[in-house]
Amino acid sequence: MFIGLAVAMASFDVSAQEMDKKERKEWKKRVKKLEPEEYKGLIEENRSLKSQVSSLRNELNGVDQKISEKDDQIAQYSGQISDLRNQLAQAQARAQAAASAPRPQNDDDGIDENVGVVFKVQIGAYASKDLSKFTDNSKNFTQEEGEGFKRFTLGVFRDYWEADTFKKYLREMGVKDAWIVSFRDGQRVPIKEVLEGITDNS
Repeated sequence: MFIGLAVAMASFDVSAQEMDKKERKEWKKRVKKLEPEEYKGLIEENRSLKSQVSSLRNELNGVDQKISEKDDQIAQYSGQISDLRNQLAQAQARAQAAASAPRPQNDDDGIDENVGVVFKVQIGAYASKDLSKFTDNSKNFTQEEGEGFKRFTLGVFRDYWEADTFKKYLREMGVKDAWIVSFRDGQRVPIKEVLEGITDNS
């Protein structure tokens, strides 16, 4: 409604500027016939309409500013989405590369005990016990012959501290003689040869 009035007032102002002499004379006659109260009312109405037009223009400016702010936010979000998509693409590329990378050939997809250093937790050594029927089909439970004893170990670890944690669990479960032993390329070696600066807490 206000916009319609503003347009009407603007049209009126333009038409007033474009009146010829005859029209001007006619409008002067009409104005003279107006009562003072009527003339005053028209003037006040005109002022009110101009004020409303000014208010609407300010409101329109505010709307334009909000639209501009929203456009900036949309552009910012679009940039963030683009960055996330790039990060996702990079992560997918890394995952695909890792999946296609050649894997080390380990026995049963486990640790290859014949390559490098590994740690096991020995749980006992006996002269007469033979548990080979249990150890032959188990990679984590092994029986080792040596010095007249059969040594039994549990677990295979690359990390010493992981083996140490497992040893502590076994001791808490009642295996008091559990301790860590080390192997290099499949051969038992003194733990001091593979660990420098680390003290075995067994």
